[in-house]
Amino acid sequence: MKNAPDLIEINNKIFKIKQLLKELETDAKKFPALSRNSKRALASIKMLELNISDILEFDLGEP
Repeated sequence: MKNAPDLIEINNKIFKIKQLLKELETDAKKFPALSRNSKRALASIKMLELNISDILEFDLGEP
């Protein structure tokens, strides 16, 4: 796959964002709004994760 290194790097960045949002959600016990917004952001990150992981898993990138 021509773009594999780029996609792998993007996937790694998405994973880092996901980890940071999970930490925020965990640390937000006294801040309900932060907890809710972290959950919403995690839902958006999940969509990015699904998009990229499908491309990587099924080798759907350009040849």
